[in-house]
Amino acid sequence: MSKMHIFINGKKLAAEEGETVLEVARRNGISIPTLCHHDALEPVGACRLCMVEITHADWKGWKGLVTSCLYPVEEGLEVLTDCDAVKRQRQTVLDLLMARCPDSEVIREMAEKHGEVTHYEPFDDGSKCIMCYLCVRACAKMGCSAISAVNRGTLKEIAPPFQTTPDACVGCGSCASICPTGHIEADDSRTSRKIWGRSFQFVACEDCGAPVVTEAHRDHSIARDGLAEDYYNRCAACKKKSLIGRFDKVGT
Repeated sequence: MSKMHIFINGKKLAAEEGETVLEVARRNGISIPTLCHHDALEPVGACRLCMVEITHADWKGWKGLVTSCLYPVEEGLEVLTDCDAVKRQRQTVLDLLMARCPDSEVIREMAEKHGEVTHYEPFDDGSKCIMCYLCVRACAKMGCSAISAVNRGTLKEIAPPFQTTPDACVGCGSCASICPTGHIEADDSRTSRKIWGRSFQFVACEDCGAPVVTEAHRDHSIARDGLAEDYYNRCAACKKKSLIGRFDKVGT
């Protein structure tokens, strides 16, 4: 991959072909807020919070706003992450999100950090969903596609097909763990998980008894990825202890 340099807030930074502005910024400790981005998934630019201003010495003074999670770097690119135009864009997005999800602590904290309170009448239906699609994309990545966006306009929401308990769900909890606002809830006990109207039994670690994954998740992953039948018999902590024990024996 070819090496290059870009400028973020006036600072010259090394970059590689194929990287995005957001990747370079985060690697160098430069904060750009996001809600729909996750390193394990392809970026989609849905939340619009990661907008930055770009220009270039060869562009004859032209500059514009782009989503940093999608915009590829190029030699000599100049980026501003906190200029007035970016601040206004960010505040507008948070203004709308505050009206849509007034009960979301994450949204409130982010809005407060960027000096924004909603100028609209809050649409308080108890939902914390911002339609970022992280949960849908994570579920598809798992090979399940048990949930998706349904309906249109103000009625649009994330739900299983026909809003019934989803047969394709394996109870992995990826959707709940990746949700940035805590909208999707998973009710876990020592032995089971309840999510999307279904209850899933956990596989218990054969060494310590801790829950590992749901039985449905185990069966799905073993079939999809060709894993050994006993792959999920022990939790990560016990597997680590076992490996350390093996290395200690080798050392003696």
